[in-house]
Amino acid sequence: MNFKVKKIVPQLITLAIVFLIFGFFTFNAQVNMENRGIEFGYGFLTQESSFDVQFSLIEYDGSHSYARAYLVGLLNTLLVAFIGIIFSTIIGVIVGIARLSPNYLIERSAAFYVEFFRNIPLLLQIFFWYFAALRALPLPQDADSIFGVSYLTIKGFFVPRFVWENLDIFFYSIIAAIISIVVIKNYARKLQENQGKQLPVFSISAGLLIILPLLSFLIGGVSLDFEVPVIKQLSTTSFVYEGGLGIPPELIALTLALALYTATFIAECVRAGIQGISKGQKEAAASIGLTPNQVLKLVVMPQALRIIIPPTTNQYLNLTKNSSLAAAIAYPDLVLVFAGTALMQTGRAIEIVSITMFTYLSISLSISLIMNWYNKKIAIKEK
Repeated sequence: MNFKVKKIVPQLITLAIVFLIFGFFTFNAQVNMENRGIEFGYGFLTQESSFDVQFSLIEYDGSHSYARAYLVGLLNTLLVAFIGIIFSTIIGVIVGIARLSPNYLIERSAAFYVEFFRNIPLLLQIFFWYFAALRALPLPQDADSIFGVSYLTIKGFFVPRFVWENLDIFFYSIIAAIISIVVIKNYARKLQENQGKQLPVFSISAGLLIILPLLSFLIGGVSLDFEVPVIKQLSTTSFVYEGGLGIPPELIALTLALALYTATFIAECVRAGIQGISKGQKEAAASIGLTPNQVLKLVVMPQALRIIIPPTTNQYLNLTKNSSLAAAIAYPDLVLVFAGTALMQTGRAIEIVSITMFTYLSISLSISLIMNWYNKKIAIKEK
C-alpha cells in the first residue's frame, strides 16, 4: 500500500502543478483581454476575408470567409509536405544506398551531397532556389518550349493539363489494381514462407498497374486529352500563359529545398539501417545462390527497415514543420495565409495562433500514427 501511495502521489502533485500553471496563464490572459476590451471567440471564421491568395488548390477569392482562407492555407501546406516527403524519400534511399557502393566515385559523390546540403541552413537553401536559381530563368516571352508543350520561366513552370472524361472509372481501376497487388503480395509472402517459392511480385504489380487502367480506356469509356499552355500578350510588356497547369516558383523553390535538405538525413538513416545488418547474414544469403539484388531486397532491407523507420519518421515531421518557412518567400501556406494575413486583419491572435498550432499538431500526430502503424507491421513477431 505504501509503495502505491509513493508512486501515485508525485504524479498527482505534478498533474496539479500543470493545471495550476495552465489555469494561471488562462486567467491572466482573460483579465488582460477584458481590460483592453478584446473579445474572444471563433465567430470571425464566418466573416468575409477580403484578401486574395495567389495560389490555391480550391476556388477562392476575397469574398470567401476566413474559414475558406484557412482551408486554402492548409491544403497548400499539405501539398508541400506530401510532395517533399515523396521526393526526399526517393532521393534519400538512392543516396543512402550509394554511400555504401564499392564504386569510389559513386560513394564519394553521395557523401559530398550529404555533407553539402545538410550543413547549409534550410532557409538559406530556400532563398538560393527562389532568389538565385529561379530568378535567373527567362521571362515568359523569352522562354523556349520544352518538348513543345512545357515552359520554364521566371513566373513558374507551365505544363500540359490533363482533361479527363469518366475520371471516376479510371480511379476505380487504380483502386482495383492496388487491392489486387495487396492480395498478391500477401499470397506471395505466404507461399514463400510455406513452400519456399517466389512469385515475381514486382512484375505482376507493374502489369496490374498498367493493364487495369488501360482497360478503363479501352472498354470503360475513359478518355484523356491534353490542354497545352499557350502564351498570350496582355500588353507590350506583359505576357501570360493560358491553359495548361502553372506551378508557381514559390512552390518549386520550397519543394526543392525541403526535399534536398531532408533527403540528406534520410540517406544517413538508410545507411545506418543497412550497416546495422550483420555481414554474416549477407554472406549466408549469397552462399545459397541469391544475387546481390535479391540479398538487398529479401534479406537486408526487410530487417533494415526496422532500424530506418523510427528516425525517418522524425525527418518527415521535421519536413512538415519546416514547410512553415514558406512565409519567407511568400508561398501561401497555412502560416502566411492564416497566421499572417488573417491575423493582421482580424487581430484575433489567440484564436488564430491556437488553430494554427493545433493544425500542425494534428498533421504531425497523423504522420506519426501512420509511421508507427507501419513500424509495428514490419516488426518481428516473437512467439
